[in-house]
Amino acid sequence: MRRIAVLDAPSNLGLRPPTSTSVPGCAKAPGALRDHELIARLGARDAGCLTPSRYDPGDWRPGDGVCHAGAIADYSMELADRIGGIIDQGEFPLVLGGDCSILLGSALAMHRLGESVGGRIGLVFVDGHSDFRHPGNASYVGAAAGEDLALVTGRGQADLAAIEGRRPYFRDIDVVVLGIRAHDEYRLDLQAAGIVTRPVPALRVEGAARTAQWAHDQLTDCAGYWVHVDVDVLDPAVMPAVDAPDPGGIAFAELELLLAGLVDTPHCLGVEVTVFDPDYDPTGSYAAEIVGTLVAGLAPVAAPDAVPPRLVSTRSAGTERGPTAMPGPRAVPPARQPTVSTVAPRGVPPLGMSAFAQPSSAAAALGAVPAPIPDPAPIPVSPLIPVSPLIPVSSPVPTPTPVPSLIPVSDEPLVQAVGPGSDRRAPVAADPAESSDRAESSDRAESFDRAESFDRAESSARAGLPASVELPEGVGLPEGLEASDRGASFDGAASFGRDESTSVNSRRPEPRDLSARWSEAVGPPASAGPGRLRRHSSPATGLRPAETPSAGVLPADDSVPGIGGPDRESPTPGPETGSAAEIA
Repeated sequence: MRRIAVLDAPSNLGLRPPTSTSVPGCAKAPGALRDHELIARLGARDAGCLTPSRYDPGDWRPGDGVCHAGAIADYSMELADRIGGIIDQGEFPLVLGGDCSILLGSALAMHRLGESVGGRIGLVFVDGHSDFRHPGNASYVGAAAGEDLALVTGRGQADLAAIEGRRPYFRDIDVVVLGIRAHDEYRLDLQAAGIVTRPVPALRVEGAARTAQWAHDQLTDCAGYWVHVDVDVLDPAVMPAVDAPDPGGIAFAELELLLAGLVDTPHCLGVEVTVFDPDYDPTGSYAAEIVGTLVAGLAPVAAPDAVPPRLVSTRSAGTERGPTAMPGPRAVPPARQPTVSTVAPRGVPPLGMSAFAQPSSAAAALGAVPAPIPDPAPIPVSPLIPVSPLIPVSSPVPTPTPVPSLIPVSDEPLVQAVGPGSDRRAPVAADPAESSDRAESSDRAESFDRAESFDRAESSARAGLPASVELPEGVGLPEGLEASDRGASFDGAASFGRDESTSVNSRRPEPRDLSARWSEAVGPPASAGPGRLRRHSSPATGLRPAETPSAGVLPADDSVPGIGGPDRESPTPGPETGSAAEIA
């Protein structure tokens, strides 16, 4: 369990005066939050209050540098001492600001801590504004609360950006900015500096919890990090009690989830809350909302299973904190000489147990004694057995399978009887002239009226023969057809009314009437009614309407293209056209 220590830092030295006769009211924020029983609800220890010097801009003018620079520097060193003492006791500091200039004191404490453990400390900057104004991108500077991120990353006047000769307090790659507005005026400068950001639109798309995890992932090279929370990250609709409200912020619930995700790790070293101005909260309702959010967001810190970060200083006892340089990158140990710690960890928890890892820094922080691990004994390997070269084996060339010659077509009749449900098209011997004969038959049909062409096509199809076909040698015609009928064109109903029935190469008995044989073979068409077969005639002059066709004349099928159906309408029988032929 990690104990929370609440420290008041009611400094307003980093803000401009609201009016010429008033001072910023954020110095009253710690008292307003305590009035809502913040310490009791957190179960925290009261770490007291660090009182700043008087707010007095005097005769400051633009171009004079940061206002109250000397007072802010002195206050930052005192605040760093107080924060360092809380962490040395294994407690979790919660600093109540005050304006954002108190970040200088927190940053100085983190740099001292990082130097003592031989590692780097990161910063998660949760703010509605980037606070990245500095002499390199602005005509002049003045309020440290609008320049705090630039100062802690080494940009700005030396009396604030390099206190105790430490510069920068946080490296650019160790800073994560969350919650700025998408239109922030210094967002491109942050990008150019290599500082990663997640503005409010992206934060809301990814969610507060995932954003907290994303911030963890950005600081994997750090031994720990500090969290700065400016309440103007909230939208003015829910938190207008700030000095510079800006629309487009997040809600209290999102801040609660974000804070809980950031502190739920032993590598979070502390949190500071800034810029709440009770002068804009006469009823205290906004102070109550802030206290509720802090109690819920810091719940993981006070959880029974929370592990406090016990960072142990490596300097000798009594050594004064003086100006030192940021340790440079350490050499990577040889790969074949891994080291292990022979003492129990007393400092930063082993970095392998969480997202934050820096093996070389952790070893220095924990005072680990490197012990070389002997190389494992070599495994004997038997010599390779020479293998004789492969001898190509000739395989016999497979003998090609002879292709059987074409078998002559037998002299069986081509027209076969088919039963119901089977294909009504009789098999026809393949002949090269068949396709041309069919085309010739189709062309010939165009010259006649519709009824005659239909009769001829259907008669040929039912018989299994084209209109004109040359049969192979040795194959006979079906019974009931003469040899002279091969190329003859049918004439409607009369085509089946011939009496001639000469057989050619036929082995069947005496031929019978073709119409009776056709009915016996295929039966009546499925489209016909009981005993009736209707066919529309065409207005051709060659038809004899009064003549009754012989049995076997086929009807007009609407499914045949060009014969009725939806493509065109069939002619209606009338005085000038042929009548419908019916077969009873």
